[in-house]
Amino acid sequence: MMDQRERILGCACDLYLQGGLDGFSMRKLAREVGITAPAIYRHYDGREEVLSDVLREAHRTFARYLYAALGEPTALERFSGAGEGYLNFVIEHPRWYGIMHMAPEQLGMDVLPSDIEAMQSAIHQFWIDRVRECMQSGILKDGDPEMASITMWAHAHGMVQLFHEGCLPVTEEEFRMLFKASGARLMAGVATEEFAKDLEGMVPEEVDIGMKTG
Repeated sequence: MMDQRERILGCACDLYLQGGLDGFSMRKLAREVGITAPAIYRHYDGREEVLSDVLREAHRTFARYLYAALGEPTALERFSGAGEGYLNFVIEHPRWYGIMHMAPEQLGMDVLPSDIEAMQSAIHQFWIDRVRECMQSGILKDGDPEMASITMWAHAHGMVQLFHEGCLPVTEEEFRMLFKASGARLMAGVATEEFAKDLEGMVPEEVDIGMKTG
């Protein structure tokens, strides 16, 4: 059964994503949760503290999805496992993924709490490390692992945004296939010649989609 904190965080995320900061108040949040306004102040001092906790929980969960790949035995399996974890998270937790990419000022904060910044930095470094070890293993071409990581993240994030915004009229399962096929094409461009040949047989079945704009 969902506990009170989980319900508050879930309602807070929904309330913020529906109306932004201007539409977010502790009184509205209490109403959504089904408790009195004074009762919610027993949990949090104000909306900034609530939204900080939403971000904190989102990043913790995201990290768990990613870091599970560290148990894999090879660089390629760790890289692929991390990609699978990312894909599972963005499909299973679209609200959290959305709020994780809001600027601090959009959340009513001057800066993010230091522990959340530390989690973001750790996740960023995690991706760089996966790319670096793939380069060292001869899977990816030599280069700057940080810049390659940013390129890959930009591609993945763009695909996810198109899906979440309804620009890709596909089911979740079709999006999984599309995401992996597009990712394999990107990988073919940055892979070593030997591994690029292996990728030719790894591209999933094509998905027929109609693009929406606007």
